[in-house]
Amino acid sequence: MGGTNQEIEINAPVDTVWQAIRDFHNMGWAPNVITNLETVGDKTGDAPGAGRILNGAIHETLQTLDDDGKTFTYSIDDGPSPVSKDDVNNYIGRVAVEGAGEGTRVEWTSNWENNDEAAQDFCSGIYNALLNDMKASLE
Repeated sequence: MGGTNQEIEINAPVDTVWQAIRDFHNMGWAPNVITNLETVGDKTGDAPGAGRILNGAIHETLQTLDDDGKTFTYSIDDGPSPVSKDDVNNYIGRVAVEGAGEGTRVEWTSNWENNDEAAQDFCSGIYNALLNDMKASLE
């Protein structure tokens, strides 16, 4: 089983951070990483089953959204190698937001079948870039 885990602290209130990132169809907080987000299907960005395609390549589906716990999970259904459906199976990402003093800690984790170091390197790099963009956008 493969996986990765990144986190960052953001100098902004937890509710501000959660409201900015909870909509699966809006990644405006990551303008340097996500240059194109196409919605798929008719579900709203806070409804399980909502689909999106990131940068014309990574197909994802929202699995759960918990406003009380400030978490959501999603699957990567297909994408470029090393996260294509031929490279990994049962890919689940999880984003969790929690208060940390006067700021917020955001943790981004993922797990998948097929322990592939290339997938781990790919995902770690993207998640770090996304978290850094989130921090820059929300502080």
